[in-house]
Amino acid sequence: MRILKHILDFYTNASIHVALSVYALTWITLLEFGISYDESVLYFNFFGTITGYNFVKYFGLAKFHHRSLANWLKVIQLFSLICFVALCYYAFQLEIKTWLYILVLGAITFFYAIPFLPRNVFVDKHHNLRQISGLKIYVIGLVWSGVTVFLPIIDNEIPLTLDVFITAFQRFVLVLVLMIPFEIRDLRYDSLKLSTIPQRIGVKKTKIIGILLVMLFFFSEFFKDQIYQANTLILLVFTFILLLFIAFSRENQGKYYSAFWVEGLPILWLILVLFYGFG
Repeated sequence: MRILKHILDFYTNASIHVALSVYALTWITLLEFGISYDESVLYFNFFGTITGYNFVKYFGLAKFHHRSLANWLKVIQLFSLICFVALCYYAFQLEIKTWLYILVLGAITFFYAIPFLPRNVFVDKHHNLRQISGLKIYVIGLVWSGVTVFLPIIDNEIPLTLDVFITAFQRFVLVLVLMIPFEIRDLRYDSLKLSTIPQRIGVKKTKIIGILLVMLFFFSEFFKDQIYQANTLILLVFTFILLLFIAFSRENQGKYYSAFWVEGLPILWLILVLFYGFG
Protein backbone atom coordinates (compact mmCIF):
# COMPACT_ATOMS: atom_id res chain seq x y z
CA MET A 1 0.00 0.00 0.00
CA ARG A 2 2.85 2.39 0.82
CA ILE A 3 4.42 1.73 -2.58
CA LEU A 4 1.15 2.55 -4.31
CA LYS A 5 0.91 5.79 -2.33
CA HIS A 6 4.46 6.75 -3.38
CA ILE A 7 3.58 6.03 -7.00
CA LEU A 8 0.40 8.12 -6.76
CA ASP A 9 2.28 10.98 -5.09
CA PHE A 10 4.91 10.95 -7.81
CA TYR A 11 2.17 10.80 -10.45
CA THR A 12 0.55 13.96 -9.08
CA ASN A 13 3.68 15.81 -7.89
CA ALA A 14 5.47 15.28 -11.20
CA SER A 15 2.46 16.83 -13.03
CA ILE A 16 1.65 13.68 -15.01
CA HIS A 17 -2.00 13.85 -13.95
CA VAL A 18 -2.48 17.47 -14.98
CA ALA A 19 -0.66 16.72 -18.25
CA LEU A 20 -3.16 13.95 -19.00
CA SER A 21 -5.97 16.45 -18.39
CA VAL A 22 -4.47 18.87 -20.91
CA TYR A 23 -4.01 15.95 -23.29
CA ALA A 24 -7.68 15.02 -22.79
CA LEU A 25 -8.96 18.53 -23.50
CA THR A 26 -6.79 18.76 -26.61
CA TRP A 27 -8.15 15.45 -27.89
CA ILE A 28 -11.71 16.67 -27.26
CA THR A 29 -10.93 19.70 -29.44
CA LEU A 30 -9.70 17.42 -32.24
CA LEU A 31 -12.86 15.34 -32.02
CA GLU A 32 -15.15 18.36 -31.91
CA PHE A 33 -13.68 19.89 -35.07
CA GLY A 34 -13.34 16.64 -36.99
CA ILE A 35 -9.54 16.48 -36.85
CA SER A 36 -7.92 13.07 -36.90
CA TYR A 37 -5.76 11.95 -33.97
CA ASP A 38 -2.79 14.35 -34.06
CA GLU A 39 0.06 12.67 -32.22
CA SER A 40 2.41 15.64 -32.56
CA VAL A 41 0.03 18.17 -31.00
CA LEU A 42 -1.24 15.80 -28.30
CA TYR A 43 2.20 14.65 -27.17
CA PHE A 44 3.63 18.16 -27.44
CA ASN A 45 0.93 19.38 -25.06
CA PHE A 46 1.43 16.40 -22.75
CA PHE A 47 5.19 16.77 -22.37
CA GLY A 48 4.96 20.56 -22.49
CA THR A 49 2.54 20.56 -19.57
CA ILE A 50 4.85 18.41 -17.45
CA THR A 51 7.84 20.60 -18.31
CA GLY A 52 6.00 23.87 -17.75
CA TYR A 53 4.21 22.90 -14.54
CA ASN A 54 7.31 21.41 -12.94
CA PHE A 55 9.32 24.46 -13.93
CA VAL A 56 6.76 26.76 -12.29
CA LYS A 57 6.31 24.60 -9.18
CA TYR A 58 9.93 23.75 -8.46
CA PHE A 59 11.97 26.61 -9.93
CA GLY A 60 12.33 28.36 -6.58
CA LEU A 61 13.23 25.18 -4.72
CA ALA A 62 15.84 24.16 -7.26
CA LYS A 63 17.27 27.68 -7.40
CA PHE A 64 17.88 28.12 -3.70
CA HIS A 65 18.50 24.53 -2.61
CA HIS A 66 20.20 22.94 -5.61
CA ARG A 67 23.01 21.46 -3.51
CA SER A 68 20.74 19.84 -0.98
CA LEU A 69 17.74 18.76 -3.02
CA ALA A 70 15.58 16.02 -1.59
CA ASN A 71 15.70 12.76 -3.51
CA TRP A 72 12.09 13.12 -4.68
CA LEU A 73 12.86 16.53 -6.21
CA LYS A 74 15.96 15.20 -7.94
CA VAL A 75 13.87 12.43 -9.50
CA ILE A 76 11.27 14.95 -10.66
CA GLN A 77 14.03 17.13 -12.13
CA LEU A 78 15.42 14.20 -14.09
CA PHE A 79 11.94 13.18 -15.20
CA SER A 80 11.22 16.77 -16.28
CA LEU A 81 14.43 16.85 -18.31
CA ILE A 82 13.41 13.68 -20.15
CA CYS A 83 9.99 15.23 -20.84
CA PHE A 84 11.67 18.40 -22.11
CA VAL A 85 13.66 16.36 -24.62
CA ALA A 86 10.42 14.66 -25.75
CA LEU A 87 8.78 18.10 -25.92
CA CYS A 88 11.52 19.33 -28.27
CA TYR A 89 11.13 16.25 -30.47
CA TYR A 90 7.40 16.77 -30.94
CA ALA A 91 7.81 20.52 -31.32
CA PHE A 92 9.81 19.89 -34.49
CA GLN A 93 6.90 17.83 -35.83
CA LEU A 94 4.59 20.85 -35.69
CA GLU A 95 3.97 23.33 -38.47
CA ILE A 96 6.35 26.30 -38.63
CA LYS A 97 3.49 28.79 -38.26
CA THR A 98 2.56 27.16 -34.97
CA TRP A 99 5.93 28.02 -33.46
CA LEU A 100 5.21 31.74 -33.07
CA TYR A 101 2.05 30.90 -31.16
CA ILE A 102 3.98 28.44 -28.98
CA LEU A 103 6.60 31.10 -28.22
CA VAL A 104 3.90 33.47 -26.95
CA LEU A 105 2.44 30.82 -24.62
CA GLY A 106 5.94 29.79 -23.57
CA ALA A 107 6.77 33.39 -22.68
CA ILE A 108 3.65 33.64 -20.51
CA THR A 109 4.65 30.44 -18.69
CA PHE A 110 8.24 31.66 -18.27
CA PHE A 111 7.28 35.03 -16.81
CA TYR A 112 4.68 33.32 -14.66
CA ALA A 113 7.56 31.79 -12.67
CA ILE A 114 10.56 34.08 -13.23
CA PRO A 115 10.98 37.48 -11.49
CA PHE A 116 11.18 40.19 -14.13
CA LEU A 117 9.25 43.36 -13.18
CA PRO A 118 9.80 46.15 -10.63
CA ARG A 119 9.21 45.45 -6.96
CA ASN A 120 6.27 47.85 -6.62
CA VAL A 121 4.21 45.79 -9.10
CA PHE A 122 4.36 42.65 -6.99
CA VAL A 123 3.04 41.48 -3.68
CA ASP A 124 6.26 39.90 -2.46
CA LYS A 125 9.92 39.28 -3.22
CA HIS A 126 9.28 36.81 -6.04
CA HIS A 127 8.23 39.52 -8.55
CA ASN A 128 6.58 37.17 -11.04
CA LEU A 129 3.17 36.94 -12.71
CA ARG A 130 2.17 34.18 -10.33
CA GLN A 131 2.30 36.61 -7.42
CA ILE A 132 0.35 39.53 -8.91
CA SER A 133 -2.80 40.07 -6.90
CA GLY A 134 -5.71 38.05 -8.31
CA LEU A 135 -3.99 37.22 -11.62
CA LYS A 136 -2.93 33.59 -11.12
CA ILE A 137 -6.22 31.89 -11.96
CA TYR A 138 -6.69 33.91 -15.15
CA VAL A 139 -3.18 33.26 -16.44
CA ILE A 140 -3.68 29.53 -16.01
CA GLY A 141 -7.07 29.72 -17.75
CA LEU A 142 -5.58 31.67 -20.66
CA VAL A 143 -2.72 29.22 -21.18
CA TRP A 144 -4.95 26.12 -20.93
CA SER A 145 -7.43 27.62 -23.37
CA GLY A 146 -4.60 28.49 -25.74
CA VAL A 147 -2.87 25.11 -25.77
CA THR A 148 -6.00 22.92 -25.80
CA VAL A 149 -8.00 24.84 -28.41
CA PHE A 150 -6.05 27.33 -30.51
CA LEU A 151 -2.82 25.31 -30.80
CA PRO A 152 -4.42 22.22 -32.42
CA ILE A 153 -6.68 24.44 -34.52
CA ILE A 154 -3.80 26.55 -35.84
CA ASP A 155 -1.50 23.60 -36.47
CA ASN A 156 -4.21 21.79 -38.46
CA GLU A 157 -5.12 24.93 -40.44
CA ILE A 158 -8.73 25.00 -39.27
CA PRO A 159 -10.47 28.38 -39.83
CA LEU A 160 -10.94 30.46 -36.68
CA THR A 161 -14.73 30.39 -36.68
CA LEU A 162 -17.14 31.51 -33.97
CA ASP A 163 -17.33 27.92 -32.73
CA VAL A 164 -13.57 27.93 -32.13
CA PHE A 165 -13.74 31.08 -30.02
CA ILE A 166 -16.74 29.79 -28.05
CA THR A 167 -14.88 26.54 -27.38
CA ALA A 168 -11.84 28.51 -26.20
CA PHE A 169 -14.09 30.59 -23.95
CA GLN A 170 -15.63 27.43 -22.50
CA ARG A 171 -12.18 26.04 -21.71
CA PHE A 172 -11.19 29.28 -20.03
CA VAL A 173 -14.32 29.18 -17.88
CA LEU A 174 -13.79 25.47 -17.15
CA VAL A 175 -10.29 26.13 -15.82
CA LEU A 176 -11.64 28.89 -13.56
CA VAL A 177 -14.16 26.37 -12.22
CA LEU A 178 -11.54 23.67 -11.70
CA MET A 179 -9.32 26.13 -9.83
CA ILE A 180 -12.00 26.98 -7.26
CA PRO A 181 -11.59 23.80 -5.14
CA PHE A 182 -7.82 24.41 -5.14
CA GLU A 183 -8.24 28.00 -3.99
CA ILE A 184 -10.66 26.95 -1.26
CA ARG A 185 -8.20 24.27 -0.15
CA ASP A 186 -5.31 26.75 -0.06
CA LEU A 187 -7.27 29.45 1.74
CA ARG A 188 -5.36 28.85 4.97
CA TYR A 189 -1.95 28.92 3.33
CA ASP A 190 -2.05 31.53 0.54
CA SER A 191 -0.73 34.99 1.29
CA LEU A 192 -3.58 37.47 1.70
CA LYS A 193 -1.84 39.66 -0.87
CA LEU A 194 -2.57 37.07 -3.55
CA SER A 195 -6.21 38.18 -3.33
CA THR A 196 -7.73 34.88 -4.45
CA ILE A 197 -11.49 34.70 -4.91
CA PRO A 198 -12.18 32.91 -1.57
CA GLN A 199 -9.97 35.44 0.23
CA ARG A 200 -11.93 38.34 -1.20
CA ILE A 201 -15.51 37.12 -0.87
CA GLY A 202 -15.44 33.97 1.29
CA VAL A 203 -16.05 30.30 0.56
CA LYS A 204 -19.86 30.44 0.28
CA LYS A 205 -19.92 33.24 -2.28
CA THR A 206 -17.03 31.62 -4.15
CA LYS A 207 -19.11 28.47 -4.55
CA ILE A 208 -22.01 30.56 -5.86
CA ILE A 209 -19.70 32.12 -8.44
CA GLY A 210 -18.45 28.63 -9.29
CA ILE A 211 -22.00 27.43 -9.90
CA LEU A 212 -22.70 30.44 -12.14
CA LEU A 213 -19.51 29.76 -14.08
CA VAL A 214 -20.51 26.13 -14.56
CA MET A 215 -23.84 27.29 -15.97
CA LEU A 216 -22.02 29.71 -18.28
CA PHE A 217 -19.75 26.87 -19.38
CA PHE A 218 -22.74 24.69 -20.28
CA PHE A 219 -25.10 27.21 -21.89
CA SER A 220 -22.33 28.67 -24.06
CA GLU A 221 -22.62 25.46 -26.07
CA PHE A 222 -25.95 26.61 -27.51
CA PHE A 223 -24.35 29.63 -29.19
CA LYS A 224 -22.33 27.38 -31.51
CA ASP A 225 -23.29 26.90 -35.14
CA GLN A 226 -22.86 23.13 -34.88
CA ILE A 227 -24.52 21.41 -31.94
CA TYR A 228 -24.45 17.64 -31.50
CA GLN A 229 -27.21 16.13 -29.37
CA ALA A 230 -25.07 13.31 -27.93
CA ASN A 231 -22.31 15.68 -26.91
CA THR A 232 -24.76 18.14 -25.40
CA LEU A 233 -26.06 15.33 -23.17
CA ILE A 234 -22.48 14.42 -22.23
CA LEU A 235 -21.81 18.06 -21.45
CA LEU A 236 -24.90 18.11 -19.24
CA VAL A 237 -23.64 15.08 -17.28
CA PHE A 238 -20.19 16.63 -16.99
CA THR A 239 -21.75 19.90 -15.82
CA PHE A 240 -23.63 18.07 -13.06
CA ILE A 241 -20.38 16.43 -11.91
CA LEU A 242 -18.65 19.83 -11.86
CA LEU A 243 -21.46 21.22 -9.70
CA LEU A 244 -21.04 18.39 -7.21
CA PHE A 245 -17.30 18.97 -6.87
CA ILE A 246 -17.86 22.70 -6.36
CA ALA A 247 -20.57 22.08 -3.77
CA PHE A 248 -18.46 19.66 -1.72
CA SER A 249 -15.27 21.74 -1.80
CA ARG A 250 -14.03 22.85 1.60
CA GLU A 251 -10.85 24.02 3.30
CA ASN A 252 -10.27 20.73 5.11
CA GLN A 253 -10.60 18.51 2.06
CA GLY A 254 -8.84 15.20 1.50
CA LYS A 255 -5.31 15.20 0.11
CA TYR A 256 -6.39 13.97 -3.31
CA TYR A 257 -9.76 15.75 -3.60
CA SER A 258 -8.38 18.58 -5.73
CA ALA A 259 -4.97 17.23 -6.76
CA PHE A 260 -6.39 14.01 -8.20
CA TRP A 261 -10.17 14.00 -8.52
CA VAL A 262 -10.85 17.60 -9.54
CA GLU A 263 -7.76 17.85 -11.71
CA GLY A 264 -8.73 14.61 -13.44
CA LEU A 265 -12.24 15.67 -14.46
CA PRO A 266 -11.18 16.52 -18.06
CA ILE A 267 -9.98 12.91 -18.38
CA LEU A 268 -13.46 11.72 -17.38
CA TRP A 269 -14.96 14.10 -19.95
CA LEU A 270 -12.76 12.62 -22.69
CA ILE A 271 -13.76 9.07 -21.72
CA LEU A 272 -17.44 10.00 -21.96
CA VAL A 273 -16.88 11.63 -25.38
CA LEU A 274 -14.91 8.67 -26.72
CA PHE A 275 -17.57 6.17 -25.68
CA TYR A 276 -20.75 8.15 -26.31
CA GLY A 277 -19.86 11.29 -28.26
CA PHE A 278 -18.70 12.49 -31.63
CA GLY A 279 -17.58 9.15 -33.04
